Order: sequence, then C-alpha cells, then structure tokens
Amino acid sequence: MDIKLAVLIDGDNIPSAHVKEMMEEIAKYGNPTIKRIYGDWTKPHLSKWKNLLLENAITPIQQYGYTVGKNATDSAMIIDAMDILYSAKVDGFCLVSSDSDFTRLATRLREAGMKVYGIGEKKTPNPFIVACDKFIYIEILKNQGQQEVSTSSEKSKSSESDIDKITEKDIKFIAATIDDVADDDGWAFLGDVGSLLQKKQPNFDSRNYGFQKLTPLIKSIKEFEIDRREDSKGHYKLIYVRIKENHQPKPKSKPNKQSNGKKKLIAKL
Repeated sequence: MDIKLAVLIDGDNIPSAHVKEMMEEIAKYGNPTIKRIYGDWTKPHLSKWKNLLLENAITPIQQYGYTVGKNATDSAMIIDAMDILYSAKVDGFCLVSSDSDFTRLATRLREAGMKVYGIGEKKTPNPFIVACDKFIYIEILKNQGQQEVSTSSEKSKSSESDIDKITEKDIKFIAATIDDVADDDGWAFLGDVGSLLQKKQPNFDSRNYGFQKLTPLIKSIKEFEIDRREDSKGHYKLIYVRIKENHQPKPKSKPNKQSNGKKKLIAKL
C-alpha cells in the first residue's frame, strides 16, 4: 500500500523545467495526496510555473515578501508542514528545495515518525541532504527526461557534466557497507546493501553515476563480484555481492586483543 505524501515545493528555489519528471519520481515512493508550491506569484520569475501547476494539479500558495532580504516563502512552507503533520493526514513528506533552511524541518518531521524525501539541485548543502531519508538530485531527473531509458540496464547516456565519476572513496564506502551485512563467506544480499547505503548516505543513487540500477553499477566496479541465486522455491533470482578475494583488506599481523571477533577493516582495497 502506498504511503500518503505531502509534496511541498519551494517555488523560489526550484526550476520549473522538469516538474513532470519530478512528480513521476515522487510517485515511486508514495501517493502525493497534498501538492503545494510556495512563492510570490506577482513576481515575473515564477510565470513559467503557472501552466505546469494546472497540468500536475499542484496548488499555488501566495506568499508576499514582507521584508527585503528575508524569505517569507520558507516560513510559510514550514508553518504549513507543521499544520499538515498535526492533521495526521499523511505518512510522509517530500520537500522540494535546494535551501538548507529546511534542514531543521526535515529533522523535526523525521522525529515525529514521518518519512522525508528531499529533491533539489546538486548545489544543495549537505546538512539538508543528510536530514532526509532519501535525497534525489534534479539533475538525475533532467537526464531521464532527455533520454530513453535503456531496457538492457546498461550505463545510461546521461550528459557527462551531470554524471559523477566513481572514485576510490566511493568504492571504499560501498565495500565497507558490503562488509557490514556480509555472511561468513563475505557474500551480502544486494537488497540489504542498497538499503544500508541509503541509510548511511541519503543522496546515494546509482543514477548519480549514470546507471539506472544498483546491480549494473556494482558490476562495473572490478573490485566486486556478483552471484545470482534462486530463492528457496526456485522462483526468483536473488543477487548477492562480495569483495573479490584479491581486493580483500589484508588482516593485521597482530590483531588488537580488545576487538570482538574477526572484524575486517576496509581501509585499503
């Protein structure tokens, strides 16, 4: 059953060009029962939004700027979010903004047991990103709108400027996560790995690296290997991953006596 989501958009801070892709992305996580966008609609820079609001059934909320240099839109959006929270009409929120001013709001909503998704540009400050359960970059959605998604799960043809390069730091991060959920033989169920990656780093997304799914991303990294297994009934293929033996971290010659068990150190692949 889909969770009910309140979608609150900072119109002053988000480009209108890819609202269709944005709403399609939100639909993956729940049913957007409340859709509102905030801004001063007397200002010409918001004119591009007007037709899109009708097409996507988004309700515009007028907010005049009371004082020069102060963002009244942020305050209105925060007040509405708290009203919606206490109305108990939704199970989660989608906050669409690249503004760090919503960091405390995201934190407060999660404290209340709400699921919080964030959508914003790559310039979004990290405090707001980590305050969300999951954070999606608009640049990813832009790429999806500009290309046909490959059904072969190969690397997508996204614009090179919008694709992050897989760095040694990224590989170590994934390796450490695999190790966290691996069995005694080093194999980890990829679904568990993906969930933990998301918890550790809310903006982790295989699409950031040009891959539509996590599996082809893992396959592209030479340090990892994949095993496909049937479930107990032989119906589904379950995907497991582990660090290749020749890339396993070398154990210390003199392990610390205070350490519990044979804990591996993912310090060097």
